[in-house]
Amino acid sequence: MSRWEAKARLRPDWRGILWDLLLYVPTVGFLLLFGLRFWFSGGDDQWLAYPLLFLATFFFLAGAHRVAHRLLLAPGAPVAIDINRERVKLSLKSGDTVALVRDVRFYPDYAGRSFGLSGLDGTGERRQFVIHRAQLGEDWDRIVRALERFRA
Repeated sequence: MSRWEAKARLRPDWRGILWDLLLYVPTVGFLLLFGLRFWFSGGDDQWLAYPLLFLATFFFLAGAHRVAHRLLLAPGAPVAIDINRERVKLSLKSGDTVALVRDVRFYPDYAGRSFGLSGLDGTGERRQFVIHRAQLGEDWDRIVRALERFRA
């Protein structure tokens, strides 16, 4: 394999789940608690319940989506990555394969804990993926080195 080619299988990121839960559970809990408090208060502040309950629902859904992707449970979560000079191919949990063939961009995180990939697949549809360091384990450096060619 050349410098621009690499393959790896992704695995669940259990450590990242802990951080996500520490972030989302208290946030959703407090928003829900205060939203319900204002809802049942019946006073002039009852209107505050609407945005607080909306935000609680939004953060719950965002957190559930993030956890499902870190654990590779979501059908759209990548479970394998195959990189060469022309394209980046990702195998998804659903069994589908997505090949980013045009306008491929690699967005590394400044902290070095994750990176984003975006590009157009064979049908011209824009696709985006986020991959975390713990999902790649010891393959991280090799994959990032192969993706440098696509850096935005």
